[in-house]
Amino acid sequence: MLTFNQRTALVTGAGRGIGKAIAETLAKHGVTVICVSKSAESCGAVAAAITAAGGKAKALAVDVADGPAVAKAAEQLLAEFPTIDILVNNAGITRDGLLFRMSEDDWNSVLQTNLTSCFHWTKHLARPMTRARWGRIINIASVSGIMGNAGQANYSAAKAGMIGLTKTLAREFASRSVTANVVAPGFIKTDMTTEFVNNPEVSAKILEAVPLKRFGEAADIANMTAYLCSEEAGYITGQVFTVDGGMAM
Repeated sequence: MLTFNQRTALVTGAGRGIGKAIAETLAKHGVTVICVSKSAESCGAVAAAITAAGGKAKALAVDVADGPAVAKAAEQLLAEFPTIDILVNNAGITRDGLLFRMSEDDWNSVLQTNLTSCFHWTKHLARPMTRARWGRIINIASVSGIMGNAGQANYSAAKAGMIGLTKTLAREFASRSVTANVVAPGFIKTDMTTEFVNNPEVSAKILEAVPLKRFGEAADIANMTAYLCSEEAGYITGQVFTVDGGMAM
């Protein structure tokens, strides 16, 4: 069993997929979870399900790509909670396309949602962590940020940026016992990957690059994230943990 000592966590992109699994897993460990997504309906449903199962959760609808909106939401949360002990930056979008065909809007929207949002949430929520001398920051990147991926210049750049940001945060916050780590998923079965997971020809080609020869589950990412958020992971910081079936080894 992992130890959490009545912590409060904020999970972005918690309305579905990996973010939903992370929120539910943390709640099962007794963590109060603030479920963030752009859709009030989706994060509300996840928070309601957690509460119905006996956990503690709050829904918060905010566009993570909107810096002023994130600042306002963080201010309101810190008026309600003494500190947000755990921050999981998971929200992300894709706007795939080869570089020569990629629009500037597709580039900017992915960088803003996937990377810049991490900057805003961390800037507004990490100071109370440093004052309390305890905190966990987990950024959900991707093996695309390590290996690159054709057709994903924007996504790969954003995820690589998350890794660089995390390593810097780990160094800046270490003296205050606030850790920062990355979980980098490989091919995980979620709503975002349904198109190729359900295509036998495409999935077979993808799995050629995965030594374990199967797609991962959202729970695989949630379990690794929960460990890094726990008391037991207090001596781990600045690291990148690939959960990818061996793809990036």
